[in-house]
Amino acid sequence: MFTGIVQGVARIQKIVDQTGLRTIQLAFPDGFDHDLAIGASVATDGVCLTVTKLLPNAAEFDIMQQTLNITTLGAYAEQAQVNVERAAKDGAEIGGHPLSGHVDFVAKIAQIRQIENNYVLRFAVPAPWMRYIFAKGYIAINGASLTIAEANRDEHWFEVWLIPETLRMTVFGQKQVGDAVNIEIERQTQVVVDTVRSMLQETLGPLLPALETLLAQQGKTL
Repeated sequence: MFTGIVQGVARIQKIVDQTGLRTIQLAFPDGFDHDLAIGASVATDGVCLTVTKLLPNAAEFDIMQQTLNITTLGAYAEQAQVNVERAAKDGAEIGGHPLSGHVDFVAKIAQIRQIENNYVLRFAVPAPWMRYIFAKGYIAINGASLTIAEANRDEHWFEVWLIPETLRMTVFGQKQVGDAVNIEIERQTQVVVDTVRSMLQETLGPLLPALETLLAQQGKTL
């Protein structure tokens, strides 16, 4: 488990690609790898990876094809920088919100605005995932736990506001419009939404065709 509080920025200093497998070597910030062991978990841009080899101030990780398919890690080149966080220990303070390191989907930066001491990022989201995104709710972006400032369900986007400290400790200040990021939705929100949807489908199932027809006459949909 992770807390969503990014502990630093690491650099990909080596990539080795094989069929169905990518091995990356990360160079860590000073002190990040203290007591790090083979088999430990490190969230890398929000993706939970397992240490397979230890090096001085660095480590290697294997990434399987499925992870490469559904995250941004398959598109990175050597020298790219990534957010990193060590796995939380028992009793650790949860400064953000609990994360599994299992990415749900990739979103793209649709807009960047700088307002006084704030940095606003807008993300374009695949329509099916918008049901889990609510203003004032939590979301993890490249492993950083952030609060959603605004969400637009019709246009399929949401925004977050970043303070200078977040920009200093993460890769977000390097990102540009069109760049992709890893998104992990908040699990409790997903459970509630899916449970309510399932209950409504079971209860209203026989009535859905009539409801859809009625709503269509008013220019609305379920």
